[in-house]
Amino acid sequence: MDGSRGEAMDMRAALLRMRRSGLLPVAFGGLVSSAGAQQFRISELAGADTDSLRGLAVRTGNGLGGKTLALGRPYAVTDYGSSRAISHEYDAAVAGEGLRSVLAVPVVVHRQVRGVLYGALRQPYALGDRPLAAAIDAARDLEQALAVRDEARRLLASCQGPVAADPRAWEEVREAHAELRALAVRIPDQRLRQELLTACARLASAAAPASSPAGPVVQLTPRELDVLASVASGATNSAAAVRLRLRPETVKSYLRSAMRKLGAHTRLEAVTTARRAGLLP
Repeated sequence: MDGSRGEAMDMRAALLRMRRSGLLPVAFGGLVSSAGAQQFRISELAGADTDSLRGLAVRTGNGLGGKTLALGRPYAVTDYGSSRAISHEYDAAVAGEGLRSVLAVPVVVHRQVRGVLYGALRQPYALGDRPLAAAIDAARDLEQALAVRDEARRLLASCQGPVAADPRAWEEVREAHAELRALAVRIPDQRLRQELLTACARLASAAAPASSPAGPVVQLTPRELDVLASVASGATNSAAAVRLRLRPETVKSYLRSAMRKLGAHTRLEAVTTARRAGLLP
């Protein structure tokens, strides 16, 4: 999974949302490269006329963004170059883009500041609640996207190299498999979603007995597999509905359909048959 490429796409989407508000014509930002890093680079710009800010390394505590990185709070200045509330290591880059009023909001995931989003004007106007709210909303979208990617990486890592002889290891894999399928449907990035589903398919085929047929004896729809994977991990219909963001009646319908296709009369029989066919781990 190309995490950096996906995160760049998430960042661009957040910046475009800020600009679409009509309140922040210039938007830019960057993410820290690793947990605990003391700086980030401005990697994405929207509405900029120059590249004076691109690649700028912002250290914690320095300038407006560095202050936001250090303290984890939004800050704004009416006139960047003359503000006494910040230090001025980056004045030349900011002036090169012709920016005056600038705000910065932190991107916080799991209580860690993962980056900073900026919004700016080319005039020295006081930035009020509406532009700040637009920037915060964009940051929240980015935080959710990064959290989903973090969860996907965690689940994929937990599925590496299970020991076939250890039932506990396979139970962890099966739980992760169900969570991965539930997570995949919430991911707007089509490449990442397909990568997660491909990983799920590999897990399912790896668990199939050696004597299983070369291909699955039935074809289940993605949603039927999602429901069956949740059931296989021990979830009730209600719990599966919450996990998959479906109505309980819809979960029952998918489960009945899967059982019919598998020729199963009980939930356990459906799960067992699906595992033998290489549809579930």
